[in-house]
Amino acid sequence: MKKNRQAIGVFDSGYGGLSVLNELLKSMPNYDFIYLGDNARSPYGTRSYDVVYDYTLEAVEKLFSMGCELVILACNTASAKALRSIQQNDLPKIAPNKRVLGVIRPSVEQIASLTKTKHVGVMGTLGTVRSNSYPLEIAKLFPDVHVTQEACPMWVPLVENNEVETDGGRYFIKKNIDSLLSKDSLIDAIILGCTHYPLMETEIRKILPDHIQLISQGDIVARSLKDYLFRHPEMDVRCSKNASCEFFTTEFVDSFEEKAGRFLNTSLIAKHIRF
Repeated sequence: MKKNRQAIGVFDSGYGGLSVLNELLKSMPNYDFIYLGDNARSPYGTRSYDVVYDYTLEAVEKLFSMGCELVILACNTASAKALRSIQQNDLPKIAPNKRVLGVIRPSVEQIASLTKTKHVGVMGTLGTVRSNSYPLEIAKLFPDVHVTQEACPMWVPLVENNEVETDGGRYFIKKNIDSLLSKDSLIDAIILGCTHYPLMETEIRKILPDHIQLISQGDIVARSLKDYLFRHPEMDVRCSKNASCEFFTTEFVDSFEEKAGRFLNTSLIAKHIRF
């Protein structure tokens, strides 16, 4: 890693955060980024609050030690189960001048402009759904919006094993969409509450009725981060801008490079890292 770099850290338990990174690279090409995937301990979606918190804090501290001034938790489970504790309890002690941001709040902020019926669906991992983070956050900002959730435990494996466009993949996508809409026929907007799901968007749209809006997180998080740095120039000036990006994984490098290449549609070189 280059010295004197103060990159923006992007963390995920696996590969999904790459869909967010992809939009960040498009939107903020001059900035430096470090992507860290904790693939050795993925998935986080079925783990307890305490375990997700411990793992996420380890990753944040690692990215801080690598020079990151700002870290994006590009993982819905980590954002749901660990972000608030890290922001409120840990940062004041370990790095009061650094910041950690998540992906849930920016997504929720888009709701009001996309739903006319005020009935919204959330599709996510079991952990994200069980956390109730989306309903709670939506209730704070838009208390008149009704939220229905659907856990999609097969969707992440479909993406990571390149099975989305198979008959089996389409079966599970349709099964979960049908289940969600059967719970509330008035839904006219759906949040894709997992950063893996943008890679399924084409197949999802084939099944969804045309009038239902999809809220995909990558572009939303990128726009939100640009706005955050505009409103906080003191942080923006601390983020180095050499148009570079490095990739780190806690698992096998070869496997990470192959799967990550599908998310970014390009070849890349990754390095193994230990916490």
